[in-house]
Parts: sequence; C-alpha cells; structure tokens
Amino acid sequence: MNEDITYPNVRLIDADGTQRGIVSVKEAMDIAYDQGLDLVEVSDKADPPVCRVMNYDKYRYELKKKQQEAKKKQTVIETKEMKFRPKTEEHDLNFKIKKIKQFLAQKNKVKVTMRFRGREIVYAQSIGLAALTKIADTLREDCVILQEPKMEGRQLVMFVGPKP
Repeated sequence: MNEDITYPNVRLIDADGTQRGIVSVKEAMDIAYDQGLDLVEVSDKADPPVCRVMNYDKYRYELKKKQQEAKKKQTVIETKEMKFRPKTEEHDLNFKIKKIKQFLAQKNKVKVTMRFRGREIVYAQSIGLAALTKIADTLREDCVILQEPKMEGRQLVMFVGPKP
C-alpha cells in the first residue's frame, strides 16, 4: 500500500474502475494523493503488478462487515452423544430416542453409543446390536444413518444425522 510498493511501473486501475494503463509508481501515487485516496496493490503476480486507487480503510471496513455477515449466516453442526447400556429399560430407551429426535430437529448429528462393562461384552453382538438396530429403525424417517453400528473397543457406536 502507498509507499510500500517498490515496483518501477504498475498497471493502474482508477477509483471508478477504469484502467489507466501502465504508469510509474510515482505517477500512480500522485494520482491517488490528488484524489485523497490510497494506492493499493491488488495483484503482484501479473506483469506489471496491478494497483488500484481506493479508500483502503473503507475497503477493510466493508470486508470485515462481509465476513461478519457470512459468519452470522453459517450454521454450526454439533455432534451430540447419547449413551446406552445393554440393560436399559424400554421406557428409558423411548425417552432417549425422543431426545435424539430433538437433537436431529436442531440439525445436529448424534453419536449413539452402547457401552459394555465387565462380562456384558458377551451380549455385544446379540442384545447390543438388536437394541441399536431397533433405535435405527425407530429413527429412520427422521434421520439418515451416517455410520452403521460397529464395535470400537468395549462400545458399540452408530452415527445418525438430520435429513437434508
């Protein structure tokens, strides 16, 4: 910007967007100062480099506003987790399924985990898999199964996400 530009000649674009052609840096700075604006390097890859006459502070302000607006509009998807045990009763299971549906309604992903402790690991492929497939069947109309149930250490894990 301004005095930091060290090239002998630059391609100049005026404040209103018209091209002035190739001019010396001193001449380009004089043009910018006459208009009360800054000389800003736009592209240093071109030959000769491209510079533009603009109000740099106003440009930075507008750029910051655009970034804030974009950040405001973006949605952050969280991953919630719901934990079960193989001996979780029917009522508790239904209550947790209802909670999973709430998470999916808020556009969050849900990690459904069934943890096995001690000798319960014996039931992983029978009771555990049956319970997770029952949960998956109950949720099918509300969500998309991102990852089918699979063993990770001593727990059976399944990922579900909201429907697009």
